[in-house]
Amino acid sequence: MKDPRFAEHLAVYVDVVRTGSFSAASRRRAVTPSAVVRQIDALEQDLGVALLVRSTRALALTDAGRHLFDRAQRLLDDLADTHAEVAAFDDAVTGTLRIACFPTFGKRYVIPVLASLARDHPDLHVELDLTERLADPVAERLDLVVRMGELQDSSLIATKLAPLNRILVASAFYLERYGTPGSAEDLRQHRLLDKLHGNDLLGWSDIFGSPAGAACERVAFRSDDFEALNGAAASGMGVAFLPSWVSGMAVQSGDLVRLSLEGERWNDRSSGIYLLRALQVPSAKIRAFSDALKTHIGTPPRWD
Repeated sequence: MKDPRFAEHLAVYVDVVRTGSFSAASRRRAVTPSAVVRQIDALEQDLGVALLVRSTRALALTDAGRHLFDRAQRLLDDLADTHAEVAAFDDAVTGTLRIACFPTFGKRYVIPVLASLARDHPDLHVELDLTERLADPVAERLDLVVRMGELQDSSLIATKLAPLNRILVASAFYLERYGTPGSAEDLRQHRLLDKLHGNDLLGWSDIFGSPAGAACERVAFRSDDFEALNGAAASGMGVAFLPSWVSGMAVQSGDLVRLSLEGERWNDRSSGIYLLRALQVPSAKIRAFSDALKTHIGTPPRWD
């Protein structure tokens, strides 16, 4: 190792491989793509081997590049975790906080908390990934992930924010026009609202024993967005089956009516909304955000 900046170049290399391109790595690091290319060139020159096969379409790793990446990401991740754990002894809320959560949950509940933290802690910076994929705090180097449902056994540390309940809702206008269903069998005759992609992501099978499309011929509206489904229900387009954190506040305001069909037996299973982290000892920024989010949501949750 001749170049004194080997460790710096190594971190850039890991970012390039993880993000899949020079341009994506440059955006993550807030530098130009050419600066990233120069650092990778310097790393290859220092090691004396090619690490990447570059083409106009994509980057591919050489055998040496794959070996270096496998070793380097473990080393760098351990180093980052060590830094974070030691820094946790300092109560200063600074640095970059990286969070991933559902888009609607982030916009409604996370951003107001972040805005308050930003006013109190101007040296805190945030990267918020609004996504419906199952984000991995370890693989993606995220400080916190909001995850919903039944919690699987893992090495991650979980903090429960609230129970996760689902509610059947429709507008008063819709119910006046089409009637109020009194049973699951009645509901089959109604206009249903469902997710556009995925396999029964809303869980209609818990009511019908099968997805909405198989149980009812009148799926009136499909969307891949919770906010759109909630808005469609409030506009009278049909009956929605949504998490209470999505539709509960519209019930409170009178824009939607909650249909307590069959005692909401689908909520009998233990399910929740959790904050997941990888670090055993949370940093000051993680503690500050976690406490503020729990307070903002409240007990019972503000949407119930």
